[in-house]
Amino acid sequence: MEQQAFIKMHGLGNDFVVLDGRRAPISLSEAQVRRLADRRFGIGCDQLIVMEPPANDAATVFMRIYNPDGSEAEACGNATRCVASLVMAETGSDRIVIETLAGLLPARAAPADEITVDMGPANLGWQDIPLAEERDTLHLKIGLGPLQDPVGVNMGNPHAVFFVEDADAIDLATLGPKLERDPLLPERANISVVSLNGTDRLRQRVWERGAGITLACGSGACAAAVAAARRGITGRKVEIAMDGGVLRLEWREDGHVLMTGPVATSFRGKTDEALPS
Repeated sequence: MEQQAFIKMHGLGNDFVVLDGRRAPISLSEAQVRRLADRRFGIGCDQLIVMEPPANDAATVFMRIYNPDGSEAEACGNATRCVASLVMAETGSDRIVIETLAGLLPARAAPADEITVDMGPANLGWQDIPLAEERDTLHLKIGLGPLQDPVGVNMGNPHAVFFVEDADAIDLATLGPKLERDPLLPERANISVVSLNGTDRLRQRVWERGAGITLACGSGACAAAVAAARRGITGRKVEIAMDGGVLRLEWREDGHVLMTGPVATSFRGKTDEALPS
């Protein structure tokens, strides 16, 4: 691997190494992704992002997302905001469209230097999650210990949202990796624990498949907002407090989920050329 310039960014502490492959293609092996994402031997991140030329003429950029284990993810809300802020600064536009494996995600500038992303429609059918067999996605028969009866939501990637009295009291580090691989979830799933924190306010913690516990998860927040509204716990507009800060969500009547939150650049640098192939 040749030396590559990168930008280290985060959305509410959910952090990313962003590489620019729009002018020259960047090909990464699983070993190289794991090394770059490693917090001791590499740069360190929750996901590694490669910006590429879009295949769809309606998009400004394609965003490829790698988990720290080298696998690819379809969607990442916080990374979408980060990439949107970079491209908006380049183009001088306050509205762009980002292409991902999950589809096209329109983004726009919001007040207070925040970014709003239309994360697309929430997919709620059992085939959409997907599940191994037909089940009611409002009450999935998945559980372990204090975590029972989640809601299934697909926001470009699969989520199982568990509602609990106190999200901070759950041993997510132990339960998350086991529930992620439940037989009902053939593509694995992101596992969220969510508790009510006031009127239309939620507290959420997330175990991300392939990444572990993160300070924030944009697609997970979207899934939690949809799940809470479906269960009648909140309305369709909510604030969600995650370990890294607060995201604002709106599940519109047309099914699309809008997510608004901040982004930040930590530093810029160049990779070493001696990464394993």
